[in-house]
Parts: sequence; C-alpha cells; structure tokens
Amino acid sequence: MIPIRDTIPSKRFPFVTILLIVANALVFMFELSLGERLGNFISAFGMSPAQVRIDAAQHSYFWVVVPFFTSVFLHGGWLHLLGNMLYLWIFGDNVEDKMGHGRFAFFYILCGLAGSVLQFSMNSSSTIPTIGASGAIAGVLGSYFLLFPKAKVVTLVPIFFFFTFIEIPAVLFLGFWFLMQFFYGTLALDAQTSADVGGVAWWAHVGGFASGVILVFPFRKYK
Repeated sequence: MIPIRDTIPSKRFPFVTILLIVANALVFMFELSLGERLGNFISAFGMSPAQVRIDAAQHSYFWVVVPFFTSVFLHGGWLHLLGNMLYLWIFGDNVEDKMGHGRFAFFYILCGLAGSVLQFSMNSSSTIPTIGASGAIAGVLGSYFLLFPKAKVVTLVPIFFFFTFIEIPAVLFLGFWFLMQFFYGTLALDAQTSADVGGVAWWAHVGGFASGVILVFPFRKYK
C-alpha cells in the first residue's frame, strides 16, 4: 500500500516540514558525492550500537551522543529517502499545523532520538549503522494517529494485477503500520545474528511512533 495524500487540508504553510524534506534531500546529495568515502561517513555519523558502546567505554562521549542525532538525516538509497519523505509530506503538514513550527521541529528531533535510543536498547550488539528519518517520521505518524482520528488516507492498493485508489481511515492505516513494525521488530529479536531482519531498524520505528503518541499532547497548541 502506498499512501498518496490525506483528506485533512493544512491551515498554514508547512514551513518546517518542507525544510526537513529539503535538509534530508541535501544531505543525501552530499552522500552521493562522497563515492568511496561514503562507507566511512556512514560509520562515523550513523548510529552503530556496537560502536556507541565502544565510544562510551573509551569516554568519547561526544561520539556517543552525536550519531543519535545525525543518523536521522542519513539515508541508504533513493527508495529509502523517497519513501520517508512521502510519509513526512503527507502527515507532517497537519501535525505541524496543530503544534506550530518551532514545537513541531523540536518534536520531530525528539521522536528521532527516541527511535534511535530504543533501537540501541533492543539491538545493542549490532555493528550495522542505523540511518534514516524513519524514527522521527514514525513519531509524526503516532501523533497524527491521535490528532486526526476521523481522517482518511488515499492509498494506492494492488489488487491482483491492477492498482486502485482506496480511502482508508487513518487509524486503520497507521494502526496496521505500527503493528507491522512491532511484529518485524519481534522477529528481529529472534534472529540468529545481530542484524535486523531485512536491514530495517524496526525498533526505531516502534520507538518513534510510541514517543509521538506520548508527546503529542504536551507539544500540541491549545487555541
């Protein structure tokens, strides 16, 4: 299922949402320019749980903290970037509408941090760097889940060999999305290796979504 748009128009210009999309795109362009140096860049600024533990043991606290933030703006490929930005574009403007620009920006970063922290906690021996805005965007989805219970998501759905557009209630679309992240995250815990199932940081998604649900009302503007 591919979301196309929601049915709730935003009342103000989504300045921060657009700024975040541009920032992620620019960072990705920079990644593409690195060529053979990209691997070292991802290792340094992605959140590798095993490396975080090493840095903590060596009292390199700067490099313990930094990857939890920088990893949120890194992506592993075009599909990774475009998929994340599509979700941010569809759901971010409405949440920004409810919170205001500054609150939304802070909320986004906190959800990304929460996702990275849970990913680290659930897979602390992994040597694979966690990258992507998925945790932060999952927080946006979690807040949207509570703020717009009557909204619908226009979704492109495959039916046999054809595609059709269906309006799905947002609570069902996002609820199903969260359950799938939790399911695959649980499978990752049972994996024989420390790598995530399919190379996806499922627990970052779970942590981001949960933090969005928890933080939405403290961050929402009541006017």
